Amino acid sequence: QVQLVESGGGLVQAGGSLRLSCAASGRIYDSDTMGWFRQAPGKEREFVAAILWSAGTTRYGDPVKGRFTISTNNAHNTVYLQMNNLKPEDTAVYYCVARRYSYLGVHVADYNYWGQGTKATVSS
Repeated sequence: QVQLVESGGGLVQAGGSLRLSCAASGRIYDSDTMGWFRQAPGKEREFVAAILWSAGTTRYGDPVKGRFTISTNNAHNTVYLQMNNLKPEDTAVYYCVARRYSYLGVHVADYNYWGQGTKATVSS
């Protein structure tokens, strides 16, 4: 089992930055994949980014490419999402996710473990 706890959400103006953190507890294996999804009001959950825990290979959703960066601190079982040049359409609840085995999936069903989410609001 893996437990995920997100932090770092808040209110920021357009053009600003936020860094989300996800603390993972339980056993994390080198072959695991970690990631982030988001859900805006009235919309479906959307893939944001994913990273292979050991190799560090990443994948991003098209809306965030070039603005967001996913990274890990393996020693502290933490995943980060650095969000720069934020836009009002980035407003959403952001969820940390994890799965066993190396696979940079983009679908909700690709991930077994989900955090409770942290809200990020970008004002115009």
